[in-house]
Amino acid sequence: MKSINKEMGERIFIARSMKGYTREFLAERAGISAKFLYEIETGRKGFSSSVLSSLCSALGLSADYVLFGREDMTYNKQLVGTLELFGQQQEEILITILNEIYRLSTIK
Repeated sequence: MKSINKEMGERIFIARSMKGYTREFLAERAGISAKFLYEIETGRKGFSSSVLSSLCSALGLSADYVLFGREDMTYNKQLVGTLELFGQQQEEILITILNEIYRLSTIK
């Protein structure tokens, strides 16, 4: 079984690679040394919450993803704000309508 440090390091490494960032570039953006980033990516060292925050910010990742591998669910703020304007009875109607739109969009 992999250690949590190894798992987090792999997720950071993959995200960095997918963005095309060099280790030096990411380290500079996160305010840490390239050597420390290497040790994080290989699971040799853990890191503080402030380093986690810096890495997440630099990579555009959620802490949930780095820590646990869970994707962060993001919502369209305008859509959520509009939905919040409706009362409970109207919300039930909207849910029915949205579910039907989804159902129709999946029919081939």
